[in-house]
Amino acid sequence: MAKIILIGLAAGAASALLFASIVSGNVLSVFLFYFSALPLMLAAIAWTHVAGLVAVAFGALALGMALNFWIGLMYVAVVGAPAYVLAYMAMLGRETAPASAGNAPQMEWYPVGRVIVWAALIAFGLAAIAVLQFGLNFETYQTMIRASFEKVLRLQAGIAADQPLKLPGVQNPEAFLNTLVAIMPAAAAVLAMLTNLLNLWLAARIARVSGKLQRPWPDLTTISMPLGVAFALAAALVISFFSGMPGFLAAIGISVLTVAYALAGFSALHAITRGRAARIWVLIGTWLAVILFGWPLIFVALFGIADSIFDFRNRASRKPPFPPIQSNRS
Repeated sequence: MAKIILIGLAAGAASALLFASIVSGNVLSVFLFYFSALPLMLAAIAWTHVAGLVAVAFGALALGMALNFWIGLMYVAVVGAPAYVLAYMAMLGRETAPASAGNAPQMEWYPVGRVIVWAALIAFGLAAIAVLQFGLNFETYQTMIRASFEKVLRLQAGIAADQPLKLPGVQNPEAFLNTLVAIMPAAAAVLAMLTNLLNLWLAARIARVSGKLQRPWPDLTTISMPLGVAFALAAALVISFFSGMPGFLAAIGISVLTVAYALAGFSALHAITRGRAARIWVLIGTWLAVILFGWPLIFVALFGIADSIFDFRNRASRKPPFPPIQSNRS
């Protein structure tokens, strides 16, 4: 237990330093900030969830004493609690058969798809809380957040408050501000979700390399979403047509659930194309289209939804792979 506590203290200190680096204001500090959850997840995955809990508590205490109480509380809400929950879920399992002579007990581990759902729910919750801090009135939120964005842009561009706002490369600053207000919460939620999943993957890989990963490495081509997620997405789509704050919050939910289904869609695509002659070109083309243009992600998400309903990958696994193309040369 003493070793677990020491590991937790070290992980909490490392996480707090990464989190606090953001106050320096340089570009590298932003990069370090996004990895502040990694030490917490590594402690929880490699040395049990108790080490992760100690790490979160010590990181919050260190930030609260070094900076102020509210920074420590923000650390818990934004970094500590999400990191602990995701690491705990990733290592959650139950024994399906007891240990026999010379054999370890058989375990059923928490599915990766459900871990992704947890990451989406956490990201949505944080974004919703941040939006609702401005009140329940959507017009009030728009006015206040728009004024904040405009103030930041004026400071960066060196434009006085009584001068017209002009931004380099932007023909219509007013429309740009309105777009920023509309998409920023959803974009922040998606970024938080993907950052947490990346940190979780890195922590698990490090634990695996060091021999500390207790569960077998999951087959990432088997990621699928529970059927209930489709109903949640459908409900969010309906609510998004409402005006005001409910529709705005529903749009954030749609964003994170779409990304979750896109990850499932990529998983299904990797599984279905396994053993096919054109596999490499299909995968490269799909990934490049999403990275370069963004909007094809919607079709990957739709494929993930269809696979969760019709189980394409299991149907494809029952069919023999296409034979390789034979050359006619003698």
